[in-house]
Amino acid sequence: MDFSRTLIIKPSSLGDVVQALPVLTALRESHPQAHIAWLVSTAFADILRGHPRLDDVLVFDRRRFGRIGRSLGITTEFMAFIENLRRERFTAVLDLQGLFRSGFLAAATGAKTRVGFASARELAPLFYTDAVPLPHEDLHAVDRYLALARHVGLADPKATDHLTVRSETRAAVRRRLQDEGLGPDEPFAVVCAYARWATKQWPAERFAEVLLRLHAETGARGVLAGSAAAADVGRRIGRQTDWRPGARPIDLSGRTTLKEMAALAAEARAMVTNDSGPMHVAAAVGTPVVAVFGPTHPGRTGPCGPGHHVLVGKAPCRPCFRRECLYSSGPQAPSTGPYGLACLLTVTAEEVARHLMEVWRAKA
Repeated sequence: MDFSRTLIIKPSSLGDVVQALPVLTALRESHPQAHIAWLVSTAFADILRGHPRLDDVLVFDRRRFGRIGRSLGITTEFMAFIENLRRERFTAVLDLQGLFRSGFLAAATGAKTRVGFASARELAPLFYTDAVPLPHEDLHAVDRYLALARHVGLADPKATDHLTVRSETRAAVRRRLQDEGLGPDEPFAVVCAYARWATKQWPAERFAEVLLRLHAETGARGVLAGSAAAADVGRRIGRQTDWRPGARPIDLSGRTTLKEMAALAAEARAMVTNDSGPMHVAAAVGTPVVAVFGPTHPGRTGPCGPGHHVLVGKAPCRPCFRRECLYSSGPQAPSTGPYGLACLLTVTAEEVARHLMEVWRAKA
């Protein structure tokens, strides 16, 4: 297989992109002279730009190109994007996304070798020259991606620094925290309390209680991180912690780039989070994670590596992988059935705080 010009296709989401990075490491170690590019969605391009093992980042504007056929100008732009893909003269494409769009883009490159998963959805395998079977669907995402890498002859990566964080970015983040009142060497816990799925959203009040317990036992503060969508959850946590002097967390929700968020995770002593993209960023930079899982399967998408604590609620219907609970209309709503969001809500703040303190003392 000719890896001299290789394209990795993994456009989204943040956690999936981060979990696919070991494939890049394996490819670079096996083929140090290869030209390696990555096709990624606009929202997640920042996490890859400047990566020392990548030669190029190709940005796919999924939202804009979603209007193909309805706008002559955008359709023309898309055709130009495809033409630019062909000009790159890729010799191999690894499609780690496994959907119709990614399969089509793989074929559009004109690469002689196009590899993807045999179990890919939306007829994506029709675009591959080599469809990789997996032993079972319960593989962890990282193992899934590495299984494809092994299939094409790549050795497992020796390096573990799959997501690199520049020292100057870490220093800049520390300066921002100092401006917010945190001491230059003061330890803190980063909290990612927002989830896009309602069924993954552990209540804000419980995150607040965990931070109050952390402050009471150690004097340490939390730092809230995440996209702009996390701002409302952050405000609720702030209101719940205001009564204890010094316990209110620093709120950087929507105020960091993805690179800065990775640096924030790297500087933290621990992260407390839902099942989310930032959880995988923290794991990738070596920060221990305390994660609350609801309808999803930590064996498939939990934080990768040692030292993490995953708490899963008790419900006979989990994992259902549903964005909406069949027995409840939301984490704050009363149950409409015997198991209403039990997979999430049976995880208590006391449990999470206890696990956080274990991680906190171990890291110290």
